[in-house]
Formats: sequence, C-alpha cells, structure tokens
Amino acid sequence: LRTQGQTVMLLAVDGRLAGLLAVADPIRPTTPEAVRLLHADGLRIIMVTGDSRTTAEAVARELGIDEVIAEVLPQEKTAIVQRLQREGRIVAMAGDGINDAPALAQAHIGIAMGTGTDVAMESAALTLVRGDLRALARARRLSRATMRTIYQNLFLAFVYNVLSIPLAALGILPPILASAAMSLSSVSVIANSLRLRQIEL
Repeated sequence: LRTQGQTVMLLAVDGRLAGLLAVADPIRPTTPEAVRLLHADGLRIIMVTGDSRTTAEAVARELGIDEVIAEVLPQEKTAIVQRLQREGRIVAMAGDGINDAPALAQAHIGIAMGTGTDVAMESAALTLVRGDLRALARARRLSRATMRTIYQNLFLAFVYNVLSIPLAALGILPPILASAAMSLSSVSVIANSLRLRQIEL
C-alpha cells in the first residue's frame, strides 16, 4: 500500500493485530500539469515531506518530481532550504502548514496555499488563492513579461531624453516640441505597459 502513496496504520483489538488502515492525500487533478509546466520552464522540483520515504517516492514517481527528501521533521525543512541556498540555488518553497512557515520565510520566494493555514500565508511572499500550482507557471510568465516591459520602458525613456534634451538645450528643438516629446515619452511607456494585458497566461 505504501508503494501506492498511501500511509499505512495498524489496527489492534485487545493488543492483537486486527487489520490495516491505509490513508492518502489525493493528488490534485491539476498538479501533474503544474509539474510539467514547471519542468518546461527548466525548474528542478524537490519534494520535502514528513511522510515515509516509500510513500513519498511513490507520489514523486507518479508526478515526475526530480528529488525526494522524506521523513523530515518540521524544523529540518528550514535547514534544507538554507543548504540549497548555500549551494547557490534560488529556492522557491511552497507549503500550507504551520510547520512550513519558517521554511517559507527562509526561502527566496515563499509560496503559501490559500487553502492552508494563516501562519503559512503570513510567512510567504506569495499566496495562491485557490491552491492551484499551475498558477506558479503563470506567475513566472507574468513576472518575466513585466521585467521585459520595464527594461523596454527604461530604454524608451532614455532614448527620448538623450535625443530631446540636447536638441532643446541647443535651441534646435522649440520648447513646445520638447514638452510634446516628453509627453509622448510618457504615453509610449504607458502604451507599452498596457501590452501586458494581452499576454496569454
């Protein structure tokens, strides 16, 4: 049963084994796609869990997770995040429980599930309201597009200033046209930023 991702408990009656009880957290239907999208982005996914190694490895195999660190005590999660950071990795930690809060705070990016505890959400930098991990891939696409737009806007503003200020100072560009050019600079930056609304997430 544990090789199928279930946690097994022994039931006893009058001190004698009476049976087994297997329980499992169901994998959300959206999680396999989320893992695939994150892998497509070049991310390495590590599962850190307090569950037994056999159970954790069964879940990891089903989802295609790269590495499993199992049978971890709550206080050890923070140490694992710190170790990965010392190795020079950028660490994003996703969790939903009280025992995840210190690791969420330690990670470069702490990600809490909106379906989790308030403590986890307070410790994290980002909260997924519906707890759908596919939102991580969408957030990465949006953040990359936002940074690209910021660089483009800086370039546009720089070009306008480099061209218009010397021309205005030399008297080649009349003041009214110089002020119009500055307004056009602001309009072009706003128009470029509005393109973010067209991004498919």
